[in-house]
Amino acid sequence: MIAGLVPPDDAAQKVTGRDGGHRLAGLPDEEEPEALVTLTWGLGRLRALGVRGLRIALPVAGHPLGLTGPAGFNELALDAGEAVLTVGGPPLGLVPEVTEIGSGDERSTAVVWRCLPVREAPPADVPSLSEAERELNEALRDATEVLTQLDVAGSGPGAQAALDAYRTRRTRSVLAPGYPPRAVRVLELAQRVGALVDIAAGRHSGGEGMEHGGAVSASQIAARAGALRPLERTARRAQVAAYNAFVDQPDTPEKAWRR
Repeated sequence: MIAGLVPPDDAAQKVTGRDGGHRLAGLPDEEEPEALVTLTWGLGRLRALGVRGLRIALPVAGHPLGLTGPAGFNELALDAGEAVLTVGGPPLGLVPEVTEIGSGDERSTAVVWRCLPVREAPPADVPSLSEAERELNEALRDATEVLTQLDVAGSGPGAQAALDAYRTRRTRSVLAPGYPPRAVRVLELAQRVGALVDIAAGRHSGGEGMEHGGAVSASQIAARAGALRPLERTARRAQVAAYNAFVDQPDTPEKAWRR
């Protein structure tokens, strides 16, 4: 929407998905800073302020991936596990606050995106697309070796079913219009590596995070986590590089035409 490539309502629907609703709070120059506005209105407001794109951040403890500071904003983003930073216009960051509403089949998710000032600086530890693709190809080989070493087949039927589903998965549309083909390729690779890591860690559908395959002692389980950690880090870095490629890549004729 901000780039003018899709209608506002379509952009908002893609963001919300099945959630009950998304709102924005704290946008600059609002008469009531804490007033909640709809996602469509909020994105339009950001565009009016000169924002020409958004970057995603996926930080975890010890790895502030995609963040620029200050410390207060980084702490909120770390708690949420994600954030969005503006490109162009005033340097702003948005952190989601997620609330579960209702119960059972009636349960839905409501999200409030808190808008706060951030530092205007390069995002932390985000690789280029070419770097990310090279690292992912190496990680995909490493992940396959790790799965074999950790005896994922011995983790039980849940892990084996997840592995079979992974092997038969098909490439799907993962990015909005306007992204370069390499970004699509990198994101798909990152998701494949991430899926393998989840299977090995027991986080697949039906897994309880307790399936350790051939790892039965505390030292073996620790070794398993140590082997998976760099693969997970590589996949997250590549995802951020792919999602941010639209604003970080050199101008294309399509983007220049829309100025």
